[in-house]
Amino acid sequence: QKCSLIKSVKLERQLTAGETERKIMKLSARNILKGKVKSLQKGPISSLVVLEIAPGIEIVSTITAESSAALKLRKGQTAYAVIKASSVLVGVDD
Repeated sequence: QKCSLIKSVKLERQLTAGETERKIMKLSARNILKGKVKSLQKGPISSLVVLEIAPGIEIVSTITAESSAALKLRKGQTAYAVIKASSVLVGVDD
């Protein structure tokens, strides 16, 4: 299944109590996959996030607990996997 490229991502930054600033940020990453949070395992240091990007297709990411809290992640929420890597490994079965 072909995934479309997202050209910009909305950012929200807390200014002062009750005020927020919204901006659009453009990313150089070419692999931005939209999905739903299927599960979230929060730990004291990190959180394991499972995004379902298509029926039966999941991407798993470990992020800091601080990032998980800042993003206010919850099951069923729309989220994006932004993949930017300097290398991609390829393997085959014997």
